[in-house]
Amino acid sequence: MADKPSRALLIYGDGLMPALGSSHSHLHALASRGCCGFLAVRDLPPQVSEDERMVRELAQLLDLHDFYSKEKAVENSADAGAAASWECKEHPIIPRIAERFMGMNAAMVTNSGTAKIFGEKVGFFVTPLHKLRNKMESSEESEEPPEPLSAASELLDMIGLQQDTVADTSKFDLVIVHIAPTLKVKEAGNCDNSASLANALEWINALVGEITETMHHGTAAASRLYLSLVLSYGSVSPDKTDDSSLLVSSEEISPSLASLCPRQSYTMKLGKPLDDVSRHHHPMLVVQHQQAVTRCDDAKTFSFEDFQEHGGNLAILADRLLYEIAFKLWKAPKYGA
Repeated sequence: MADKPSRALLIYGDGLMPALGSSHSHLHALASRGCCGFLAVRDLPPQVSEDERMVRELAQLLDLHDFYSKEKAVENSADAGAAASWECKEHPIIPRIAERFMGMNAAMVTNSGTAKIFGEKVGFFVTPLHKLRNKMESSEESEEPPEPLSAASELLDMIGLQQDTVADTSKFDLVIVHIAPTLKVKEAGNCDNSASLANALEWINALVGEITETMHHGTAAASRLYLSLVLSYGSVSPDKTDDSSLLVSSEEISPSLASLCPRQSYTMKLGKPLDDVSRHHHPMLVVQHQQAVTRCDDAKTFSFEDFQEHGGNLAILADRLLYEIAFKLWKAPKYGA
């Protein structure tokens, strides 16, 4: 535990894991220095839209899944009508982040209009990605993402960190950068989704590189930065459910011991079993790093196989990540071991 509260930056590549390759050197370098693991996600209702998937998985990262599901149930109730809709607006079911985490000031930067609406609803100060530009860049209005160097400087400034120095106060305790595969591909007429994925992940790779280059090892600023990187798989085809599994193969378990296998902790919350965590495949991958605070495991690359074999965290429910971060910010009590 540090002697001062950390300043946190969480970078979330929403649905970008399929585009990860060996060329993303900054992501692999971060994994080699940090503590790696998995975030188990809940099952999605059948036939949800891509926007609905995005919001539901973002809600899990913010530990708002249960509130969100309850609100959706009220809105979709057969006899809800206008009265229930008015009640949700006047008395929101979903609490704001400052109410849940000791007055935490939190911001979100996103390239998704859907995520922007949800973030504002739950108490984040939300900035569209293309507006995250400093004075060094063109003042002309553009939908293009900012240069990674410019973005890194602006993000670190939002949490009071600049190269070797730490501001006494900062605008925000936590900044979440949410990047979905909607970044424009510069090649005219190219609408290939794989190109959009690759373009978005390359921007994140460059951003991580600029952040780690700016935060010089051993400086006061670097020692206060709690950096987390999360990549998810997004929508998963039904014929791919046997891939990237968190479960131990039945072939690796002795038949005489099979009945003794315990329930995995990520299938429970607050001591109660969860009914909607039967998705044991394609979890989110997460690496967390803060100098002299987080442990460094034996993972050397940002990959499912390396995390599974050498990661230090194994799998936790995605809902619990924000509590780990908030604890480092002195905005939540310690939980667990």
